Amino acid sequence: MLNKLSENKFKIIITILVVLCLGIVRAFENKLFYDPFLVYFESDFKGFPFPQVDNLKLFAGLLFRYALNTILSLVLIYTLFRDKEIFKFSAFLYMFFLVLLLTAFFIILEFFPNANWLLFYVRRFIIQPIFLLLFVAAFYYQKQNLKK
Repeated sequence: MLNKLSENKFKIIITILVVLCLGIVRAFENKLFYDPFLVYFESDFKGFPFPQVDNLKLFAGLLFRYALNTILSLVLIYTLFRDKEIFKFSAFLYMFFLVLLLTAFFIILEFFPNANWLLFYVRRFIIQPIFLLLFVAAFYYQKQNLKK
């Protein structure tokens, strides 16, 4: 087991650094990003209308946060699997979901003022590295099945 640890020392260090960076993004989210929904969703938002937002600043903030999470996630995925095809596929999926989620977010924001929970979950996928958890598990499972 000690040999495995020393062989994978680089992977372990990069993984720890990426997880720390993801934690830093989360810890400083109030200072780094314009997002009036941070406060809105911390409260009992079910009966309240959406807060007033500057759509351009909100779009830029969400895009910047998604980009940070995506870059860190892709670094981690490449570090763990060392497979260019998995990396390319992950990058494609991140771009696809970026377009899909940001479009859904702004449609909900503009046309469905009572869809608080729907906006909550769409926003959650934009600002949190949930795809990282899904992709790492899926790629690991795929690699294990290919070995059998």
